[in-house]
Amino acid sequence: FLIQNACMYKAPSTETNVTLEDPTPDYMNLLGMIFSMCGLMLKLKWCAWIAVYCSFISFANSRSSEDTKQMMSSFMLSISAVVMSYLQNPQPMSPPW
Repeated sequence: FLIQNACMYKAPSTETNVTLEDPTPDYMNLLGMIFSMCGLMLKLKWCAWIAVYCSFISFANSRSSEDTKQMMSSFMLSISAVVMSYLQNPQPMSPPW
């Protein structure tokens, strides 16, 4: 009985193109917006720079078929957070130690 059931196994066909969604661009987009808002509201320069970094990662990992409006708004928000934090305090970032 066990040998008969083992012979009935069929490997899944490779022709089924199941595309798995990569959540990295969405997560990076969300993180970029959160860090942008922290950079704008709290005037933290490091938050603004992390927001720019997250926006670049989100753009680099996105698919060409996705809508880019949200990604571009996140990128512009992060750039504005950097600009506004340096307009408020033009001194360079100090090391955390």
